[in-house]
Amino acid sequence: MKIEIWSDVMCPFCYIGKKNFEQALEKLPFKDEVEVEWKSFQLDPTLELAETKTTAEYFREKKGFPEEQAKQMTAQVVNMGKASGINFNFEKALITNTFPAHKILHLAKKHGKSSEMEEELFKAHFLNGENVGSVEVLSNLAEKLGINKAEALQTLSSEEFDNEVNQDVTEGRNNGVTGVPFFILNGKYAVSGAQPAELFEEALTQTYNETVKPFKSPTDSDLSCDADGCSI
Repeated sequence: MKIEIWSDVMCPFCYIGKKNFEQALEKLPFKDEVEVEWKSFQLDPTLELAETKTTAEYFREKKGFPEEQAKQMTAQVVNMGKASGINFNFEKALITNTFPAHKILHLAKKHGKSSEMEEELFKAHFLNGENVGSVEVLSNLAEKLGINKAEALQTLSSEEFDNEVNQDVTEGRNNGVTGVPFFILNGKYAVSGAQPAELFEEALTQTYNETVKPFKSPTDSDLSCDADGCSI
């Protein structure tokens, strides 16, 4: 069963959604049959690649929110994060253009480590206050996951994976994605937002029962014989 997830690194609800989704998946007996594919989405592609802003600066300059209102909003998200096991640190978070981060995510996907990279990117941005638009930061994250740093640097200094990032964004729009996180469950159902783990568990179970279970062939263990005879 394939789960496609559109997400952006600087979206706190994407991090919460990821945690809740993973908590739900861990409880399911068919978890090993689930393939997760992370898809790129940019909340603000207009940001300059070399520019960083604090969360307060971004809310004030781009959204027109006064500092007190921004603090109230982030405080609510902090409380939501704690319920999912995340200790957000918005005072350290640096807002920047996330296109390079999506490129390094696609490189990680090539190496079969996209979920691990997604987690590292969220940690770097929301917990450690690192600039996820920085070539050095991103190449270090790749190296941490066992990806050759020279390959990461080459990816970030070239147009490699540019098309893949843009294709994800276009595909998302074609699927009606206007905000993230956005989950498409085996091509049949969509779940939008950082839903509770219980909802993900219910939605994944329903999708599995409707799209996978009816078409499953008997497993090797079902087709067996022992001293008492055969199972078919």
